[in-house]
Amino acid sequence: MTWKFGDNIDTDVIIAARYLNTSEPALLAKHVMEDADPSFSSKVGKGDIMVAGENFGCGSSREHAPIAIKAAGVDIVIAKSFARIFYRNAFNTGLLILECKDTDKIAEGDKLEVSLDNGSIKNLSKNEEYKFEAMPEFMQELVKAGGLINYAKKSLLG
Repeated sequence: MTWKFGDNIDTDVIIAARYLNTSEPALLAKHVMEDADPSFSSKVGKGDIMVAGENFGCGSSREHAPIAIKAAGVDIVIAKSFARIFYRNAFNTGLLILECKDTDKIAEGDKLEVSLDNGSIKNLSKNEEYKFEAMPEFMQELVKAGGLINYAKKSLLG
């Protein structure tokens, strides 16, 4: 399932400050996007994709935001652009994010197929294809490992 959000979705909308007394992923997931859609956490599921406009993840630098999204089951966030600190925190926590200028063409509920190998997003609902910026191989490795800490453990332990 694809979930659609607009521009300037800040970290307080992703996970409100009133829930920052924990960093437990499952608890954060129960409140993800609550201020944008109070029932979102009960509707989102494993393998879902979030799509947004410009400047996704602006606001504070908390890692709770990408943790909450990932713990809710979202596999990928696609946006026109990301706030730089959210961009970094997403990879540090193993959340796959992609920058694509064509997110306006994607509607909530569209079925998407993402190919990291050729940098494309196929919109199976509309029979369209969109390109996204190539992700450096190192960043792909961070996501595959589940984040920076897991990547470092794997690297150190061989």
